[in-house]
Amino acid sequence: MKNRPAYAIASVDHALLLATVLQLEGPVTVSEAAERLGVARSTAHRLLGMLCYRDFAVQDDDRRYRAGPVLSAAREASNDAARLRAIAVPHLAELAEAVDETTNLTVLAGRHVRFLASVECQQTLRVTTREGMAFPAHLTSGGLAMLAALPRDDLEARYSDADVVDADDVPSLPALRRQLAIVRDRGFALNDGRTEKGIVAIGRAVNDGAVAVAAVSVSMPSIRFSRDRMAGLSREVARTVAAIERDLRRDAS
Repeated sequence: MKNRPAYAIASVDHALLLATVLQLEGPVTVSEAAERLGVARSTAHRLLGMLCYRDFAVQDDDRRYRAGPVLSAAREASNDAARLRAIAVPHLAELAEAVDETTNLTVLAGRHVRFLASVECQQTLRVTTREGMAFPAHLTSGGLAMLAALPRDDLEARYSDADVVDADDVPSLPALRRQLAIVRDRGFALNDGRTEKGIVAIGRAVNDGAVAVAAVSVSMPSIRFSRDRMAGLSREVARTVAAIERDLRRDAS
């Protein structure tokens, strides 16, 4: 039996309960959320706003809130995420020091990626941590790298119903195939302002055996990025990916 903590934080409790409702019971309006929690509508609205900010919720066109990509990713993400994160973080830290930019570890969940870890660089102007956030996979460098490594039938299963959809949400399968062919030719994926204006990222997939289980990326303000720098960054990311893959093999043996 669980006992309520002696120093319970009501706002945290309300946010967690609301996230659970969205995940298990479906969409709610602000009024329904307020009634469910027993709080004022203004309080419910602020809670939902924070859940949207952290991608635990999204607001539909009819102003109802539903479970966001983080909650969807939580259902689909590998149970081995903790092991993967523990192995990768020291290498992310080394990469961040080597390139003096922020580094990230992402995993694929359906059509989204979830950021398992971020290590910020020491520069004053830098990309801050994205840990815990989720983005559409086809917009991120790590997501594109992992999608490019998927078997054809797996990719089609994820995107075959995406033929006539807003491209910022879900791309058409033919357009995505063309994009992934470029990623495979390059050996890495580039995100130049697709998720956030003014931010560039380079990513490569991490394989555990024959399966792409994650991706490593380096993200930076676009003011510090140039095409001349791309090859060097790609090599450093590849070196980090190889080190993580080596440690995954050692851990499994």
